[in-house]
Amino acid sequence: MANVVRVPSTSLRARAYESFQQQIVQANIRPGQFISQRELMQLLGMPLGAVRELIPRLEAEGLLRTVPQRGLQIAHVDLKLINNAFQLRLLLEREAAVRFATTVSDADLATIEEAHLRIVRRARSATIDDHLLTDATTVDWGLHDLMIDALGNELISDVYRINSLRVRLIKLEASALSPEALLPAMEEHLWFIDALKRRDPEAVAQRLTHHIESAHRRVLGLPRPALPWSLENLT
Repeated sequence: MANVVRVPSTSLRARAYESFQQQIVQANIRPGQFISQRELMQLLGMPLGAVRELIPRLEAEGLLRTVPQRGLQIAHVDLKLINNAFQLRLLLEREAAVRFATTVSDADLATIEEAHLRIVRRARSATIDDHLLTDATTVDWGLHDLMIDALGNELISDVYRINSLRVRLIKLEASALSPEALLPAMEEHLWFIDALKRRDPEAVAQRLTHHIESAHRRVLGLPRPALPWSLENLT
């Protein structure tokens, strides 16, 4: 009889969770959406047992809830969730950014800056399509993720990752990075990167705060605060 290779249940749960995260990133799961266990199983490409074990974790993290007679509901976006998620984001990222300014190398900063400038050049030379928006979102979130992970604290990284999923759900509800918002977002990032390059912790904290508050206001439908800086400073 052939040997059967069994995948540990903990590994299946971890893969199911990673797949759930990816579905949010790819906008295949929408805020407030109702979904059955079997539909979730098919969407994640995981066995039903792994999905059933995943559900309590998602409920504990506030990403999903069980509604009697209706099934599973992805977190609904409301004003309380928006305000709480952005407040937590600011608390975590401001500390991470200040420390990042003292630890990131000049070479890495140059690479980060160039990635942003490539997005800007593409946006100026061609139509801003879905492919460019996806690349811009990857560059945008990549910087935030990098700063958090540079702290080397798994507890903070875990809290941040959960909250970043909430923020992504919020941005799906309020329209994620759009053609109109792409260049202003890159402009804010480059303004922030300029402070990192100067190793100025006060400016780093101030500019990151401006950037996150700008994103917060955008999802609330409020005007973007004026930025005392222009892309022309660099490009």
